[in-house]
Amino acid sequence: MPKKESKAPTFEEALNELESLVETLEQGDLSLEESLKSFERGVTLTRTCQVALKEAEQKIQILSDQRVDAEPEPFQRDQ
Repeated sequence: MPKKESKAPTFEEALNELESLVETLEQGDLSLEESLKSFERGVTLTRTCQVALKEAEQKIQILSDQRVDAEPEPFQRDQ
């Protein structure tokens, strides 16, 4: 059976899951192995959020360029 490709979560989904993971880890009820898996997932979610924020910042910089002679620039999405 082929693996189902999972799509990357939206910023909001990643942030909500990250907050939930932090709450679970703070309770201290997980085993060491479960804690490490949760931490690893948290790192992945943090990176997802950082990329989304960087992309948003780039878009804002492009849109807020006040120069009259400003030329549109292609948006480079990091993958």
